[in-house]
This record gives sequence, C-alpha cells and structure tokens, in this order.
Amino acid sequence: MDVAQQSLTLVQEAPWHTDWLWGCPLIILTVIIHTWVLSATTRWAADSYDKRKNNHPYVIATLTISAFTFIATFLHGLEATLWAALYLAVGALPNARDAMLYSLGALTTYGHHPIYLQKHWELLGGIEALNGFLLFGLSTAYLFWLIQALSPRLRSFT
Repeated sequence: MDVAQQSLTLVQEAPWHTDWLWGCPLIILTVIIHTWVLSATTRWAADSYDKRKNNHPYVIATLTISAFTFIATFLHGLEATLWAALYLAVGALPNARDAMLYSLGALTTYGHHPIYLQKHWELLGGIEALNGFLLFGLSTAYLFWLIQALSPRLRSFT
C-alpha cells in the first residue's frame, strides 16, 4: 500500500470532521467565556485594590490575587464541565463521572486516568487539550497583568 492509499484509509477510518465540528465551536465558546470573565475580574481586582490599598497593601494585594486565582480555577472547572457535557451528548463516554474525569484530564493535559473516548471521538480529546492549553495561557496572561498592575502600587508603600 503506497502513501496515498494509506492517507486515504486513515481519513476514511477516522471521521475527524465531526470532532472538529463539535470541538471548534466549544473552543470559541470557552475562550469567550474565559476572556469575558477574566477581563471583568482583573478590572474589578485592580479597582478593589485601589479602594483598599491604604489598609495593609500587601495583604490586600495577596487577597486580590488569591480571589482572581480562585475565579480562574472555577472557570477551568466550568469549562471542563462544558466539555464533559459534550462527551455525554455525543455518546463518547457512558456516564457523567467518567466524562468529567476525562475532561479534567484532557483540559489540564494530565490524562492520568485510564478512561478512553470511543474510537471515533478520540480526536475530540486532543482538541480539548488544545483548548486547555489556550485557556491556561489566557489565565496566566491575565494573572501576570494583574500582578504587574499591582506591583507599582505596592512599591509606593515601601
């Protein structure tokens, strides 16, 4: 079998277009949710710090960053839940527990548990891992921005 025939066989055996048709809109939705919530949160965090900075600025900065981190963690859990719901909806996994466990593993690229998607949905797990990479990058960028925004304010107290 030559390379062209092998490629054709691969495409016929793996209907990947379906994975992309489900995965791409969910990536877009989770990025929109993530960006909207983190944008609002960083604005709130910086404003909140400015209002309370005169009373123990380092404690307030630590609490502000901790609150932001909690919200980002909650968001990742929410987004994993959306992916788990998709796995259940398309029949890729048999129950909510396995779907959530698989989703958290894929989103974080941890993938420790021996739970596998049905063969024709395997690419969807890789697409979720790509989404997780993007979402964790966004969380890191917003957290970095928040720390940079608070740092000059903290320096004025030393």
